[in-house]
Amino acid sequence: MKLSVGIIGLPNVGKSTLFNALLKKQVAYAANYPFATIEPNVGVVEVPDSRLGALAKVIGNNPPIVPAVVEFYDIAGLVAGASKGEGLGNKFLSHIREVAAIVHVVRIFEDSNITHVSEKIDPASDIATINTELILADLSTLEKYKEPKGNASKEDVATFDVVKKLRVALDTGTAARDVELDEKEQEAIKQLNLLTMKPVLFVFNTSEEQLENPSSIELPKGTEESMYFCAKLENEIVELSLDEQKEYLNQYGLEETGLNRLIQKTYELLGLISFLTAGEKEVRAWTIHKGDTAVIASGEIHTDFMKNFIKAEIAPFDAFVQLGGWLGVREKGKAILAGKDYIMKDGDVVEFKIGV
Repeated sequence: MKLSVGIIGLPNVGKSTLFNALLKKQVAYAANYPFATIEPNVGVVEVPDSRLGALAKVIGNNPPIVPAVVEFYDIAGLVAGASKGEGLGNKFLSHIREVAAIVHVVRIFEDSNITHVSEKIDPASDIATINTELILADLSTLEKYKEPKGNASKEDVATFDVVKKLRVALDTGTAARDVELDEKEQEAIKQLNLLTMKPVLFVFNTSEEQLENPSSIELPKGTEESMYFCAKLENEIVELSLDEQKEYLNQYGLEETGLNRLIQKTYELLGLISFLTAGEKEVRAWTIHKGDTAVIASGEIHTDFMKNFIKAEIAPFDAFVQLGGWLGVREKGKAILAGKDYIMKDGDVVEFKIGV
């Protein structure tokens, strides 16, 4: 499953600093898994998962480890008027349409050497500027959807009803994702690929001083899905060894890098989990949606698996490691044989049985 996340924000908020840190992280792990920089503004980064190393030890003989990955897009800085083509507005908006989720970087650090586009640090206002531009862009999209005439299909009529509902909400400044829609309504407007329908994680870019005193950080209302870290610091520590990173982070009372937290949070934001496969050829994490069945999960490995699915042998990760692999979990009755409708759990270690 392809997971793409767009990094957006006003100019000079730290987007590129964050993206550069992600690129360094990508290069740092290059020896461990296949990766590619698709364009200068796209980086493919692993999803941190300590379970893979533990599985590799159980399997023995150092099998290759292949983690799940996330594509991060560094999207051009936005300015007021982007919805009308100001700045790089059109390019900015077209790039956002391509991603599954948005990381909205908001500056809260003070630095007289880095100018702010509005000449003052005001995170609530910055967020409002971008939200307004995304809403205006979506309204423009909805206005192009004309009322069905004559022999219009039931589907077209149903879609237009949702369009009208969304227009009213967007006109009042409400993002499409905050409008109550049932499954049929969501499916009806999926084709429109609305910008404000995408889930958003707010990332507040702090100074090192703010990071040392997190109680001093006041986050704007309406940013429940959020986190804060210092992009400048992340850019520096990503080149250190893991032991040096831990020592550095301890100074700020942190257990994990902001980059790792960012990647994990985007995973959660999209409702994703990983199932694991463990064999001599490779140990690997596969990305699926929470609630996916065993047969859907098998299709992530190969689409033919879904057609020829017989059953799945599944063991919990902890039991698999503690009991030394498949032989141990089978002997102790910790492995189950599951059918197509089994709901996958995060960390399930799986071996699919496929017919010819």
